[in-house]
Amino acid sequence: MPRLRQVPRAEVDQEIGLPMYKRLFGDRDPVAEPGTATGTPGDWWTVFALVPDVLDHAVKGFGLYRNPARKLDPVLRELAQTRVGWTKASQFVFSQHCKSLRGLKVSEERIAAVPHWQVATCYDDKERAVLAYADCLSLQAGRTPEPVVAALKAFLSDEEILELTYITCLYDMHAVMTKALRLEFDDRDEPIVEVAAPEGFSATDFLDTGRRR
Repeated sequence: MPRLRQVPRAEVDQEIGLPMYKRLFGDRDPVAEPGTATGTPGDWWTVFALVPDVLDHAVKGFGLYRNPARKLDPVLRELAQTRVGWTKASQFVFSQHCKSLRGLKVSEERIAAVPHWQVATCYDDKERAVLAYADCLSLQAGRTPEPVVAALKAFLSDEEILELTYITCLYDMHAVMTKALRLEFDDRDEPIVEVAAPEGFSATDFLDTGRRR
């Protein structure tokens, strides 16, 4: 379950939180009766509602990247967001943006290839440049070689690249936050844990390179 308290409907901020609750959950209390149309528990909303202006800021961010004024192709945007979900190991971000790609009529082959885009043949040069840049942002903390920038500039305007950078980094943040707070599909136990050694094994045996392991 989430690491922070969820805000029930009776306590939600009336100006900011309640309209969101009505839109997503109807008349339900999402804490007592969780669930959204996409199959998520919905606890991103009930936890972010703890601080109404943070919720408002986040929701405005969603509105910004979907605003018709954006110059960036939404498919390129969603490819980058989906890739960030994968690289940051956020089940939530990855899953939700696979759905968004599908909503944009992207083929199942191209959606399935996001985790291994480097060897996939289903992307064009523009999409490959965007995916490479998403990796620079999410895996290399922004360290981006000049050839990657040059590849982007062959297809995108400076305005489009700024939009791509901002939106991708926004979802890098969301991927990190949902894992840290165990929200939605990121309410998962740590997968990397020590595997117990066989009975009778000792550290001394492990360090003795002259003995079989």
